Parts: sequence; C-alpha cells; structure tokens
Amino acid sequence: MKRTPIKTNERPIIGVLAQDVYDPQPQKNSYIAASYVKFLESAGARVVPLMINKSDDEYRRLFKSINGVLFPGGGVSLESSGYSKAAGIFYRLALEANSNGDYFPIWGTCLGFELLTLLTSGKLLLSHTNTSGIALPLNFTDDVRDSRLFKDFPEDLMKSLETEPLTENSHQWSLTKENFIKSETLKKFYRVLSTNTDGHNEFVSTMEAYDFPIYATQWHPEKNAFEWTRPYIPHTPSAIKTTFYMAYFFVNEARKSFHSFPSTEEEEKALIYNYKPEYTGTQRAFEQIYFFD
Repeated sequence: MKRTPIKTNERPIIGVLAQDVYDPQPQKNSYIAASYVKFLESAGARVVPLMINKSDDEYRRLFKSINGVLFPGGGVSLESSGYSKAAGIFYRLALEANSNGDYFPIWGTCLGFELLTLLTSGKLLLSHTNTSGIALPLNFTDDVRDSRLFKDFPEDLMKSLETEPLTENSHQWSLTKENFIKSETLKKFYRVLSTNTDGHNEFVSTMEAYDFPIYATQWHPEKNAFEWTRPYIPHTPSAIKTTFYMAYFFVNEARKSFHSFPSTEEEEKALIYNYKPEYTGTQRAFEQIYFFD
C-alpha cells in the first residue's frame, strides 16, 4: 500500500522581529543581530525582517505571507517597546490561525522567551537572576522525552546538553520554577523541558506549548555558531551541533505553514537580502547587525 507523502513547504520564509535601538541615529532606529538570520538560513529558511511601529494591517499582511516568526533576545521593554507591541500582534494572530488549523510556529529566544510568558499569562512574572554571561548544561525534566522539540535529537547530543555547558545565557531576568508553578495559565499552556539555576533560583530555560507550535529558550542557541565576541560562548563540536539541531527543528516547523506572498516581486522586496549587515564585533556583543530606519 502506497503512503501519501506528507506535504511540506520547501521554500519556508521566517520573519525575525526587529527591536528598538537604545540610542537611535539616522537610519538606525531598529536592528536585528545577524546571528538570528544565519541561524535560520543555516537550516534552509529565508528571512524577512519584521519592522517595528508598523500598522496592524501591515503586520496582518506579513503574517499571511510568512511561515513563522522568531522573537530575538535584546534589552527593550516588554510592555511599551515597538518590539513588544508587534510581537503581541503576531502572537494573537498565531493563536487564532493555529486554532483554525492554519499551522504557524513561533520561537522566542531570551527576551523573546520572557515576552512569551507575559503574552500568555498577561502578567510580568520574572525574577532577577545572576545569569548574565554564563554557559550552562540543561537540567532536563521528565517531559523532555515526550517533547516535540528534543525528540529527534541524537542521544549523544542530549547527553552533552545535560553534562556540558553548551547553552549561553545573557539575561538578568528569568521565570523561576516557583512562579511558573504558581501560574495556572502558564502551567496549562507550556510544557517545561529544562530548568537551570544561578545557585539561588531555579528557573525555566526551555519550554514548548502543549497545543500550539510555540517554543522558547531563555538561552541563545544561535550564538554558539555565529557569535565570537565573548569568551563564555561555547564553540565545541557539541555546541555547534546544538545550534544546528535547534535551527533545523524550527525551520521544519515552518515547513508546515503554507502562507505565501501574493507575488514573487513582493516576496523579493521583503527579504532581508535587500539589507547589508554592518560589522560591529569590535564595539558590540554581536559580530554583525542589520540596522533599519
């Protein structure tokens, strides 16, 4: 008996959300670190930059054209920034689409993780932790065996993630396990896949939604392969494998979405290929940055 092949989108396009520049200058009002773009491109996706401070209609139009969204790390407000406002729109559109059978994945890294906890619970439940500039092994929960995110990772890589400092942390705020357990909303929505500790507070470090293709890491999978400015970023073979397995998983999630641009011309105009990243590694934490008006 012939099996019907599962249809997948072989040309996935993922939106990466820009964020407000702390000290804006002409032509430099928002930015995306190039490592997030490389992270997705390395697994076979193309990238569209999602600019801040656009209209709801513009975001809706883009949502119908792309196959997933990544909320990057950064340092802007979770409540009043252009980044948080745009993310809220994409989050609500994704919930609605997925509830209606229209597959659309979201990934949140670091600040993106923190923002997802706020968007889901409606509350700021973060606590200060001493986790700025440290690589850690993951403390996997029992739920990791049933997770979508890690189920196809090789056994040797899972062992390395558990025993070696492969996950780079650059955050001062975390969702403690205690606060997660206290939030009925978060508990019902997310499955915790790993935790970590700063020596005093145990916090959630990886999670995925039970019923939606929404994934979040408090740590930075993109940095291992593409950022070199900080000595605590791991670059071992297992660290690089971690980058690529995480990227491969999320891009494959985006392959399940069949949104598309109305025309080839509109698609080409939207792609990040229209912008040039600047080399910023001598002054900043990122080797390269895309700046936008």
